Amino acid sequence: MPTTSRQWWKATVPIFVGMAFHFLLCQPRVAGAQVAGMNTLAVLDLTTYGRTAALGLDYLPLFTDDPVAGLSNPSMLRQAMAGSVTASYVPLFRGSNMGSLGYIMHSKRLGTLSLGFHFVNYGRFAAYDEQGTPQGAFAAADYALSVGWGMWLDSNFSFGAQMKPVLSQYESYKALTVAFDVAASYTNTERTLTATLMLRNIGAQLTTFDQKRERLPGELSAEVSYKLKRAPFRLFFALNELSRWRLDYDDPLHPNSTVDPFSGEVTERGWLAATIDNAMRHAQAGVELNLGRSFFARVGYSYRQSAEMRGFDALNISGFSFGLGLRTRRFEVSYARRNYHLSQAPNHITLCYRF
Repeated sequence: MPTTSRQWWKATVPIFVGMAFHFLLCQPRVAGAQVAGMNTLAVLDLTTYGRTAALGLDYLPLFTDDPVAGLSNPSMLRQAMAGSVTASYVPLFRGSNMGSLGYIMHSKRLGTLSLGFHFVNYGRFAAYDEQGTPQGAFAAADYALSVGWGMWLDSNFSFGAQMKPVLSQYESYKALTVAFDVAASYTNTERTLTATLMLRNIGAQLTTFDQKRERLPGELSAEVSYKLKRAPFRLFFALNELSRWRLDYDDPLHPNSTVDPFSGEVTERGWLAATIDNAMRHAQAGVELNLGRSFFARVGYSYRQSAEMRGFDALNISGFSFGLGLRTRRFEVSYARRNYHLSQAPNHITLCYRF
């Protein structure tokens, strides 16, 4: 390893590890209300990228020249991505949508940089005053910029960070937030294994809607991708929300205890079943199948999404996602359909062009 890389590695790893341990120790005491999506700024927690959504992941742990990997995971930014432009669009539920734009550049002095813009438009709503008199309509949306930087310390280790200022505007109320991602990755020499540890969405609101500061969806997560040398597929596995253990909650449709209507005896869910259920809620998995030199099929699964959105029916497809990808030398298109719940599955479309 070159001397400069050793110096960078020795300087960055203790800082990153210290931040991770601080997050692990401090977060559980203040993050209880975030379980089951009880946090602010969905724009920070929802992916717009077709490839990422198809695999059911939050970001890509992948050594590639696909700019989506660098835009979602700053430690994967590298010079081969420079000159790439991406555009994504996701029509959500009635009247709402989200999307993003991204560009990657490289500087000899600064390294590889990414610029991005993300938005979530929650639609238009009817406005009324205190007496119930119609006052027209108003809109609600979150807008986020992102500036990312990545550096390879040597051929195997990389480090990256990303700053994301967010403007939220709901009717006449506004709030400004600054969030950060910090990531470190390892890629083996054969480029078959990549692992990333990332602190996501850590930061705070600078200005608020009222006097109450809302908590961001910050988390510590780890993701891995692996490909057998001659296999036509790559496996992905993720562990998220590592700063808290309990991700379940009291679900009235599926209670943790049942009462016999005749004897009144209460039956609690067993410790082993509860432990397995909580452990599975941290996990996500996906597979990408190479159907040729330019065509890809992708499938992903999130147990937590499936558990939180299940209904009474035995068939439950929430938590599953799938997609297709077509790639040429300069152009790439990715499509994904992600089943967030039973009633609707948003479609993700991402276009990429390499100059």
